[in-house]
Formats: sequence, structure tokens, C-alpha cells
Amino acid sequence: MRSSLKKTIYPNRTSQVGVLSALSSPGKPGGGSVAASRSALPLAFGLGLGIAAVCLGVAGSAASQPEGALLARARALHKASPLVDGHNDYPWAVREKVQLDLDRLDITTPQPSIMTDIPRLRAGGVGGQFWSVYVPVELAGQSAVTATLEQIDLVHQMMRKYSDDFELALTADDIERVFKKGKIASLIGMEGGHSIDSSLGALRMFHRLGARYMTLTHSRNVAWADSATDQPKITGLSRFGEQVVREMNRLGMLVDLSHVSPDTMEDAIRVSDAPVIFSHSSARAVNDVPRNVPDAILRMLPKNGGVVMVTFVPGFLSAEVAAWERSRDAEQDRLRRQLPGDEGSVRAGIAAWVKVNPAPRATISDAADHIDHIRRVAGIAHIGIGGDFDGISSVPLGLEDVSAYPALTAELLRRGYSDLDVKRINGLNILRVMREAERVARTLQQTRKASPVSLAK
Repeated sequence: MRSSLKKTIYPNRTSQVGVLSALSSPGKPGGGSVAASRSALPLAFGLGLGIAAVCLGVAGSAASQPEGALLARARALHKASPLVDGHNDYPWAVREKVQLDLDRLDITTPQPSIMTDIPRLRAGGVGGQFWSVYVPVELAGQSAVTATLEQIDLVHQMMRKYSDDFELALTADDIERVFKKGKIASLIGMEGGHSIDSSLGALRMFHRLGARYMTLTHSRNVAWADSATDQPKITGLSRFGEQVVREMNRLGMLVDLSHVSPDTMEDAIRVSDAPVIFSHSSARAVNDVPRNVPDAILRMLPKNGGVVMVTFVPGFLSAEVAAWERSRDAEQDRLRRQLPGDEGSVRAGIAAWVKVNPAPRATISDAADHIDHIRRVAGIAHIGIGGDFDGISSVPLGLEDVSAYPALTAELLRRGYSDLDVKRINGLNILRVMREAERVARTLQQTRKASPVSLAK
């Protein structure tokens, strides 16, 4: 995800699940519904303190385990079931840093200038990765289409160059098959509807080349959909935007709603016959920034079946970081007004400001807080992971690179999430979404013709 909204970090908070909360709070890890808690009260009192003691032991068991034991349990879960991350920008790092030359940023060996390499992917227990084929919104029309084709070509080159470690996956079954072979299942995600230049034909061809999701917008509106970080123009999806969603359903391409406005989210969920995803977003109720998902949308997910893949962008995780970033941006705007055309002096001024006003840090606990919230509002079936590594310029404490996923798994275990809960969040939920999208596509291909329509230029 790249844009001026990216990023920085946040202060630590203690992460424990209280016993009373675990026993009585609706939807919390280790807890049940209020109704279930009330119905259990007569039995609990009738049997005395024995059951309470058992419940206390269950709630406290993970929290009391040593850190090493939790990490060992986390790594075992990653070996048993694939962790499928929704968004990684390594392909763009190759374009930016070494002009698409994989030999100059060879991830078979550690690469300290980036957040992703094969040794750290292996250490992180990554079983599947959606590689983003992001191109900037400043590229319009055929320039965007061409650049996206080049990024997809780069992912295919990666599959050939690193064939001992990566294999292209097009379906949920492919992910499980590749994972069982000991390789990292590799998928392609398009980041922004500007990549198709308002052409359903281009959309179909990108799907043939392996793209399995498309984010409807990036940081700016497209002609047929509003972005979360632009001025609204059409209040959601246009009729052509609805047609894009329907064609994605027919193809079996996941509709990705990260980056889009709440109106666009709502329209897409209404129109889509298949579950939607948010490939790298977090919860807006926890941190009120435009790129996070409002509760009203989270409450729509159980009926739709979709998944929010919680991201590690510091400014999305932490309200303190977001406030700091707003202050930094305001200072930058002030300096630009004061020093028009002198970007060197502006950069120096911002560096001096940051020295006096150091950035706060987001933490691994913040990421788990967003997962907790989405579980309470939408349910355990609607959470995934979308780190956005190499698309961010700063990282949370404890989630510094792709080796860190087991630390988040261990944090969830500490909070009382079960092994099955963790497997769902790490990958089973997105596999379910993919299978349902594939089923919908098979049905629609029997009843719905490919549309010849493109938006008039």
C-alpha cells in the first residue's frame, strides 16, 4: 500500500484477558454469549467452586506459559496449517530499488534493506503470500496497465528464479497442495482499479495471468469507485463499478475493499455474490483513520462471509501514531507554504521537527487489539492477516519483518485464542473465502456471459 498515509508506530500496552471478561463478555476470546453465561450460572453454583476453578485454569493457562513455550506452540501451528498473508509489496521494492532486476535484490539471502527475504519468510512460517502488483495512482490509462503487466511478469519471474521455495497458486486447493510440498504458495493481488483503465477486457486478461484479487481503488478515486482517501465523487460505486464487481464474481477474482470509502464498501458488499476481502486494513473503532473498517461494515461481514486481513501499518494500528503523523504532515504543509519550491529546506525542517518530536511506536499488542475488536463485532470467521511488509516505511515493535508472524500467533494464544481460532485467522478463513468465490464463479459462468462493456473514455 504506498501513499503519504504510510506510516510510523505506538506505545506498549499490557495484553491480558481478565478471568471475568473471559467468562462473561460476549464474543471475547475464551468467552461465550451473555445468554450462555447466564444459563450456566445455576449449574456453576450447584456444582460449587470446582467448575470455576477449571475455568480459571483454562483462561489462565496460556497467559501463564513461558514465552518460549508459546512461541514453540505458535511455530507448530504454522507448520500444521498455512499462514496466508494478504499483502506484501516486495515486487514494488524490486522495481523501486533495482529497476526490476531480481539478481540485484536476491531474496535467497538476507536483505537488510527490505522486510522480506526467503530465510525470514521461512522463519515466519509463511505458507502462502499474496504478492501485490501495486503501481502508483499517478500512472493513468495505458501507463498503469503496462506497469501492472510488468509487475505481474516480475512475480512470474520470481516463481522461476526461486522455484525451490515459491510456486504459483491460483486456487485454495493450490495453496494447500503447495504448502504440503514445503513451498510458499504465491498468489497475485492487484492494488487499485486504475490498473485496468476502466476495461473489463483488461480485468479478464489480468485474471488469466494469475491475478486473484483486485483492490477497487488505491489512494485516489477511479471513475467508477470512490477511495477512502479522496474527496467523494459518486458516493460509492457507479453502475460500471457494480459491473466490475459482478465480473470479478464471474471470474472468481476476490473483491478487495482495502483503500475504498465506506460507501464503496457497502455498495460492493451489496452487489457481490461472493465474499469480499480487505487485504490489508484494521478496525476503525480502535483507530479512527480512513483506511480502517467501520463497525457498520464489520457487522455486514457475517452475512457476506468476507474477511478483514489485519494490517501492521503503524498509523492504522495506533491512534497515537496517527495523531503524530497528522502533526508531522501539518508541519510539512506549513514549511511548504513558507518555503515554496525549496523541498531540500522542507526536508531539513521536517527532520529537525522529528528530532524534537520523536515518533511514538505501535506494538504487536496493538495488532492483537484490532483482531480482538473484529472478533467481537464480526466473529472469528472474518479475520485474516495482511502485513503490508515492504509497503510501509516503519514497523510496530515486535512485527519488524516477515519473520515475526509467530510472535503475533503467540500473542493471540496468550490472550486465550484456541489453536483452531489461530488457524482460522492465519489462513483457514481466507481459504474458505477463496473456495466460496470459486464456487460462485463456477455457477455464474453457467448463467452469466462476459460483458463486452468498458467505461467510455
